[in-house]
Amino acid sequence: MSENEHEAKMARPRMAAGALFFDESDRVLLVEPSYKDYRDIPGGYVEEGESPRQACVREVQEELGIAPHIGRLLVVDWAPNPGEGDKVLYLFDGGRLSAEDRRQIALQADELRGYDFHDAGQVPDLTIPRLARRISAGINARVNGLTAYLEHGESLATGA
Repeated sequence: MSENEHEAKMARPRMAAGALFFDESDRVLLVEPSYKDYRDIPGGYVEEGESPRQACVREVQEELGIAPHIGRLLVVDWAPNPGEGDKVLYLFDGGRLSAEDRRQIALQADELRGYDFHDAGQVPDLTIPRLARRISAGINARVNGLTAYLEHGESLATGA
């Protein structure tokens, strides 16, 4: 196989990174994008030359106007999309936002209509199924000190 043929077969996935943030009651923060009909987590696409964690930090600053510490990797999810091709999604631990952090949130008005904290049990009713599974896996990974690998939002170990 020539170098060009090998290069042509290599995956070139889009990558995105987001963070799970919690309040003092361990409810998870979800944002309300103006361009989606479901809730999402703060985050976005990784730009060229940027690590997934750097992208997460940048996107949180752009979307929420705050710069809290972004902690460890909780989830990697291979989640191809028919309209966008291969995607690899990273989910980081944003930790617990203090009352002061929450007061300083200034939403990116052209992208976000709002945000709120929700009990984990409410998440499936507020977002798409594979994101709900990713958030659930992230919460479990955070509690158990693990990192989860998913495909389409599903664990290969359990199938869910």
